[in-house]
Amino acid sequence: MNKQILLLEDDFNLGDTIKDLLVAGGYQVDYVTSGQTAIDLTYDHQYDLYIFDINIPDIDGLDILKSLRNADDLTPAIFISAMTDLKTVLKAFDAGAYDFIKKPFYSEELLIKVNLKLMEKDQKIQYKDLEYFPKEKKLLRNQKLVSLGEVSTQIFDLFLHNIGRVINKNELYECMNNPGPNALRFHISNINKITGIEIKNIRGRGYILEQS
Repeated sequence: MNKQILLLEDDFNLGDTIKDLLVAGGYQVDYVTSGQTAIDLTYDHQYDLYIFDINIPDIDGLDILKSLRNADDLTPAIFISAMTDLKTVLKAFDAGAYDFIKKPFYSEELLIKVNLKLMEKDQKIQYKDLEYFPKEKKLLRNQKLVSLGEVSTQIFDLFLHNIGRVINKNELYECMNNPGPNALRFHISNINKITGIEIKNIRGRGYILEQS
């Protein structure tokens, strides 16, 4: 599946240009001009990257990212903004931004930074005594190959890419051929038993794999 990006930009011409650039680069892009719409989409979709403008009429881009971080959403975010004073840049990184690109910018600059960040997610992920290689779906524990099965691996992959964030059941069901609460509990138990990690149930919200 292609990486999914949420783009928030209220300048229609620039937004369309960025979307076309990213789609041509092989990404799936949801482009919105409203901060509230962006927030709503994060509830229903699992994105690999956010690209936010800051000066959005209804909800400030900085406030959006702060609220997402407060909700344990650790999806990497890049800000693009004409507000280039040092105070704003520092606020962006304090809010949890991965990068800040000042307008105007070369489209190639944005694409390079997007590619670099999303390539990181395809490299080895280390968690305690586990080494996971997302591209090959290969998992090592104490340098020994272990197998979770296809569905449990998909669920495990989702948790490793969202460490520290509560993942709701609907997101987890998307990884399953025959979703349901009993099947989900089986896969969570299977993952915990084989890997030695602890995926916790947050009652009424979902499950979380906490920072190691």
